Amino acid sequence: MHEINIVPYVDVMLVLLVIFMVTAPLVTPGVIDLPSVSKASNAPVSPLEVVIRADRSILIRSRDAKGAPGEERRVARADLAGVIRERQAKNPQQPVVIAADKDVRYEAVLQVMDDLRAQGVERVGLQVKPRQ
Repeated sequence: MHEINIVPYVDVMLVLLVIFMVTAPLVTPGVIDLPSVSKASNAPVSPLEVVIRADRSILIRSRDAKGAPGEERRVARADLAGVIRERQAKNPQQPVVIAADKDVRYEAVLQVMDDLRAQGVERVGLQVKPRQ
């Protein structure tokens, strides 16, 4: 006999296929517990706030240790990274939070974030309003 009988191989493959089809829905995918805005905790170090208003003007606001508003300064977008690096000279790990008006285009917020990252400013995040 010069021919290979492949029928047993096909039978085994069909049985394996049926087993996988039956067990696949029973396997639970990995559950990822994503953080929500209401669970966000306050940062231990008060961050520098970069405020982007609806007219695309940029302000830098600092807060004291208790969270009370401190100095507020209007800056141009080109000077933003330099001013932030100057403020972070004392504490290089101080986070920077971008607080944009909800009417500001998403593109403008990303451009500011990208400018800060390109100039070497680390720990840049977005500020959100917690749910009541």
